[in-house]
Amino acid sequence: MTTDIRVTQAAIGELDELAAVFDQYRVFYGQPSDASAARAFLFDRFEYRDSIVFAARDVRTDALVGFAQLYPAFSSISMARSLILNDLFVVPDARKRGIGQLLLDAALRYAKQTNAKGLELSTAAGNAAARRLYERNGYERDESFYHYFLSARP
Repeated sequence: MTTDIRVTQAAIGELDELAAVFDQYRVFYGQPSDASAARAFLFDRFEYRDSIVFAARDVRTDALVGFAQLYPAFSSISMARSLILNDLFVVPDARKRGIGQLLLDAALRYAKQTNAKGLELSTAAGNAAARRLYERNGYERDESFYHYFLSARP
């Protein structure tokens, strides 16, 4: 039940727990586990204030059971700030409890509080559960623009 879950903006004091869940998230997307690199990456996000992280915690056990990470982006055309919902993950044992919804709600509240133009995200084409969640929340698939990526690494 979602009443057993508390979502707050994460603080650096939660770094070790957050890094462990972040590592699980990366493994979910096919990356090799690397807990120390996950910790270092998140430490830098906190240190340089590059992102906003929301943590979902089970109030009965105090376990961190999910997170969402937002990055700022800017539009020159609209001259407005938006937020990229880059990461959203719920640990497998805590799924189907509405935690993803709570994290989305926290992201939207933050976007409104900071006067962001909106939230944008992408997800794996095969992640049907995530697509349903996003579409149920009013996210619309962009049919107008192609998105490209060019690797800067060999």
